[in-house]
Amino acid sequence: MAILCTKTKAVIPPLAGAMGGEVSHVDDLVEAERLLASDPLETLVVIGSDVDLTEALDFTSTQRLVRPALGVVLLREQLEVTVLALAIRAGVREVVPESDLDVLAESCLRSRDLSRFTPASVTIPAQQSIEGKVAVVFATKGGCGKTTTATNLAVCLHAGGANRVCLVDLDLAFGDVAISLQLTPVRTLVDAMAMDGQLDETGMSGLLTRYRQGLDCVLAPVEPGDSEQIPASLITNVLRVLRRMFDYVVIDTPPQFNEHVLAVLDEADHHILLTTPDVPTLKNLRLTIDMLDMLSYARDRRTIVLNREDPRVGLTAADVESVVKTNVAVRVPASLAVPASINRGVPITIEKADHPVSMAFREMAARILAGARHEPPATRRGLFGLRKWSG
Repeated sequence: MAILCTKTKAVIPPLAGAMGGEVSHVDDLVEAERLLASDPLETLVVIGSDVDLTEALDFTSTQRLVRPALGVVLLREQLEVTVLALAIRAGVREVVPESDLDVLAESCLRSRDLSRFTPASVTIPAQQSIEGKVAVVFATKGGCGKTTTATNLAVCLHAGGANRVCLVDLDLAFGDVAISLQLTPVRTLVDAMAMDGQLDETGMSGLLTRYRQGLDCVLAPVEPGDSEQIPASLITNVLRVLRRMFDYVVIDTPPQFNEHVLAVLDEADHHILLTTPDVPTLKNLRLTIDMLDMLSYARDRRTIVLNREDPRVGLTAADVESVVKTNVAVRVPASLAVPASINRGVPITIEKADHPVSMAFREMAARILAGARHEPPATRRGLFGLRKWSG
């Protein structure tokens, strides 16, 4: 059963209730170690705010090496950036305000979920796992519906819990995933910087924000200036760790080519290129395709999506194909139901599963589900991805 370590008797009942299931209480971490030694299958320890921080971090660092499947949730009276950074480095999965029982309950659920996919001991070789697939949603013009497409695609790939999916908001300066899904960004991509060079599944789990069981998000920073601190190399590491944790990773992007976008284009198995039926956006899509060709990205990775198709605007799918010289694979009809669902904070694929727009998003997901894993292209370098050619 889970272990709660605290000397404060008054907080034991509410904390144990939030943890869920059977809970053993101990007064100190020495006793917690004894309990763990007697139960090699236990996967959750919650450490109260009255436990010395140094002792809690030393305990976690030790357990991380001998019991990788064990998740430690650290409670504090208030969250501090310095404590969070130290905790993440030590291997703490989540740092939670002790007064927020709902967040504690969610953290315990996330930790238990991760433990199910983590080897129980370093002495037992982990089985070779199949890496998940990465799909990036991209357009070089704003307002094409990237976030709406990414969120609904993630829901469709999740398939009601059949697949583990992570949605990553890579629009680091102006990300909208959190507000679109009505999520509170307690932790964001900027918190991964504390683990740069040491990022693993345990650390990554502490950065996830759950939308629903089996569908998690990595949210964009919320503080001005945080986006400029995140290097593209960290994004690459984040995606490689997420591949090992999830069946599918969906990435929402900013409307521009930059080092972060090129990093995910390198890693992605699927490039979903959005356009809308207007001349400026089609021009940008044509330039995007030319750029991807110049950078030698495989064409069979691409899925061209015509979003907000509407015969009244005077441009048909055939016109689009003529301009961009590429077949349109998925056509998403224009509908007022989409902005209405966005304003309610519920993806249309959840709210109206039989709507024509939802059916188009499911067709997009089906193409990804049926797609084969591609090898990443050659290493790139420079601001706009100029490549080193091998051979």
